[in-house]
Amino acid sequence: MKNLLKTNIGRLRIIGFLEGISLLVLVFISVPLKYYFDYPELTKTLGPIHGALFLLFLFNTLSVGVEQHWKFTTTTWKVLLACFIPFGTFYIDRSILSKL
Repeated sequence: MKNLLKTNIGRLRIIGFLEGISLLVLVFISVPLKYYFDYPELTKTLGPIHGALFLLFLFNTLSVGVEQHWKFTTTTWKVLLACFIPFGTFYIDRSILSKL
């Protein structure tokens, strides 16, 4: 874990993991609780947290892409697209980021 915090790619992997978890909890737990059980409190709490993690992931992806000289058409857009898809950040971490 300490090795991940020392590099920009490691930090991007950690942020991707946290963003992926927050998206899954938001989509599969808090939104059904809000609309089916009339319990919006979890969505009100988790929404801004997920939004902040989402923006942090986007900015860090662009930063690492520039630093590592990623081609936008081959790598950067895949990593950026992953944060919009449930389980996408976990797939990108395994297929692209862990190999760097």
